[in-house]
Amino acid sequence: MADTATTASAAAASTANASTDAPPFQLGKPRFQQTSFYGRFRHFLDIIDPRTLFVTERRLREAVQLLEDYKHGTLRPGVTNEQLWSAQKIKQAILHPDTNEKIFMPFRMSGYIPFGTPIVVGLLLPNQTLASTVFWQWLNQSHNACVNYANRNATKPSPASKFIQGYLGAVISAVSIAVGLNVLVQKANKFTPATRLLVQRFVPFPAVASANICNVVLMRYGELEEGIDVLDADGNLVGSSKIAARHALLETALTRVVLPMPILVLPPIVMSMLEKTALLQARPRLLLPMQSLVCLAAFGLALPLAISLFPQMSEIETSQLEPEIARATSSQTVVYNKGL
Repeated sequence: MADTATTASAAAASTANASTDAPPFQLGKPRFQQTSFYGRFRHFLDIIDPRTLFVTERRLREAVQLLEDYKHGTLRPGVTNEQLWSAQKIKQAILHPDTNEKIFMPFRMSGYIPFGTPIVVGLLLPNQTLASTVFWQWLNQSHNACVNYANRNATKPSPASKFIQGYLGAVISAVSIAVGLNVLVQKANKFTPATRLLVQRFVPFPAVASANICNVVLMRYGELEEGIDVLDADGNLVGSSKIAARHALLETALTRVVLPMPILVLPPIVMSMLEKTALLQARPRLLLPMQSLVCLAAFGLALPLAISLFPQMSEIETSQLEPEIARATSSQTVVYNKGL
């Protein structure tokens, strides 16, 4: 009966959209094809759209209700595909796909750039002291830990103690790596002051990349112990797989290595060139605003590129999973929520 109702809603929406360019709406499915990098890139541009941060509680309720009406075949006449896609975009940007609960604004993927850019600027400030290095690395990994936890695969409950252990491990690893690299640079007597300053600017990348891997693994270690849910093509639960959990964490860790590359490598290169211009030499007060703009541009480019490497709902062959899961379904492949 539910399938018939959904089909009726789809037909109504299709009729209402005969003159628009929006593709036919599919509940729970991405608007853009996830088999290509470009399709995933367009999909995640929607996910990280900062405009969704300003969606009101009333608008969110309306979006959720519109999707419920579509699901149950009670969609009012005249609703367009574009309205349905917009409603789904709002829901996906604000609510966790597993728990259906609101994600705290600074830890949503749509808030990652606005709330993360000031931290990136702080990480790349020249002439860092030991105290400032520790502070910015701590703040960065604290933000990352909360983002990782808020956007994790939440099909299995995770105790608060796991979060605390993962958080402490991520922060300690980040601070240790960053401080250790800074000490090595300071003791490198062969470097000229200018070279030392340039090298110091690149220290945040290996520190952040290494710590990001630790952060993801430690924050989501419970998934490796408990496994994550895998679903068949019809969305039916097949079982809980530790192998799928390993794939999910590996894919997420790779994105966290790629993510800081443009953010922490490009700005130092760009700023080293801009600092030589007559404008900035004559107006040194513009250095920080200029660096902030460069970091914002690099962040805005890096985030969608990094998270587009893999689909959020990743697919894996059942033959690669545990025997009991392979026996539980006739599907050749199953899907799982990788997390973001």
